[in-house]
Amino acid sequence: MRVGVVGAGLGGLSAAAHLVAAGHDVAVYERAGSPGGLAASDVVDGYRLDVGPTVLTMPEVIADAFGALGDDLGRFVKMHRVDPLYRAVFADGSTFRVRSEVDATVEEVRAFAGDREADNFVAFVEWLRTLYRIEMPDFIDADFDSTTDLVRRWRPLLRLVRHAGVRRVDHAVSSFIEDPRLQRVFSFQSLYAGVPPQRAMSLYSVITYLDTVAGVWGVEGGITAVAEALADRLARRGVAFEYDTPVARVVRNHDGAVSALELADDRRVRVDAVVLNTDPMRSYRSLLDIRAPRRLRPAEYSPSCVAWAAGLAAAAPVDAAMHNVHFGWAWDEAFDALGRGVHPHDPSTFVTVTSHGDPTAAPEGGSSILAIELVPNLRGKVDWTSDGARIADALRSRLGRFGYPVDTTVVDRTIDPLGWRTMGLEAGTPFSLAHTVAQTGPLRPRNADPRIPGLAFVGAGTVPGVGVPTVVLSGKLAAHRIDTYAAATRTVRW
Repeated sequence: MRVGVVGAGLGGLSAAAHLVAAGHDVAVYERAGSPGGLAASDVVDGYRLDVGPTVLTMPEVIADAFGALGDDLGRFVKMHRVDPLYRAVFADGSTFRVRSEVDATVEEVRAFAGDREADNFVAFVEWLRTLYRIEMPDFIDADFDSTTDLVRRWRPLLRLVRHAGVRRVDHAVSSFIEDPRLQRVFSFQSLYAGVPPQRAMSLYSVITYLDTVAGVWGVEGGITAVAEALADRLARRGVAFEYDTPVARVVRNHDGAVSALELADDRRVRVDAVVLNTDPMRSYRSLLDIRAPRRLRPAEYSPSCVAWAAGLAAAAPVDAAMHNVHFGWAWDEAFDALGRGVHPHDPSTFVTVTSHGDPTAAPEGGSSILAIELVPNLRGKVDWTSDGARIADALRSRLGRFGYPVDTTVVDRTIDPLGWRTMGLEAGTPFSLAHTVAQTGPLRPRNADPRIPGLAFVGAGTVPGVGVPTVVLSGKLAAHRIDTYAAATRTVRW
């Protein structure tokens, strides 16, 4: 079967790998000049500027995509385990480090908050491990067509409800951890799913497991190196890549099934199936001549962020880790502001020093950093045309107070919600649809539309959801959809 993949992000590349493994003829069409999607980066004057994901967990999921091609991830991508995973800096001046080994983190907790809290953390880790074992096979690495699929999984669902309960993430964490500072350290990960700990269901504490217990990995060349390596292996397996090639429309035949791709240069390419690695709502609006499903009308989108990537002529602070979280005083108040669509007056700041552990990211003596602060998306009340520069300047000023040598900036790049929108992201947010109760599991937009045979979606806007490993998994699930469709089509024709 001829399959066109629209978008060379990690989800689209993963889908292509699994489709090739199943024997399909695959071509990838990407509007940018290189693979990676949001994981793409720029190298300017020797500095690598990353504005996409920098935290990599579950490398085995990426290894599975390479393995589908008969390749070993380790041969093509240089990776190392990050230690410490995070340096947490609190507004009161205290500092805590999450280590790459659980036993080491236990000792950090003991030194920071005492023996009782260390014992609490051990119990919390065991709870996280069980949560992951329940969720991974039946709720993360799984397709859903309707709530009926959830009912069919009633045994693991019952286990999940009994274990996680119907609590929020902040309540789940505080049931183990007593120190309010450590509660933030082990709950902020729900923000990766687009929902603050005060709203996220406790089942999303599985994200805390993925980094705090399973570990975070650094990649030489950044996560974009993963995309580049996978694209190279796909090309060597005969996958055709067309970069700088936007797709204008998905063409369907009389019964609604996919039949061709219409490219922006007026070419028409015949295909039997399509994988869309594009924002679902944008896809329905721009590529498909059909109304979006009800669960996308309306949908709740995650907050956005202002991202500042910079190459600095000086080194980062000596006590900085690769990943640093600078917590503000107003933790709850900041999320209340985001919920109202206004800019928080005291945001927390996530800073990745990309040059830590990766000498390719900056010239000798210099450093490359990426700083991110959550802000309202374009459905909020901020006028980004008039206020965007001021908010970005405030972010840089905070970084200076944190000790980062921003006054030595050589090159930089800023992206705010308006910038994310120009990259094709609905509501101007790179975090896509929020993982609310109404947008989780079988209630999240499906990766197939029964009205359009031969179509599958990949990426953060469909199942399983937001994050590098889940987006890569979405490619595997989409490829399975297409392969099942191909088998059904062959049966009908026979």
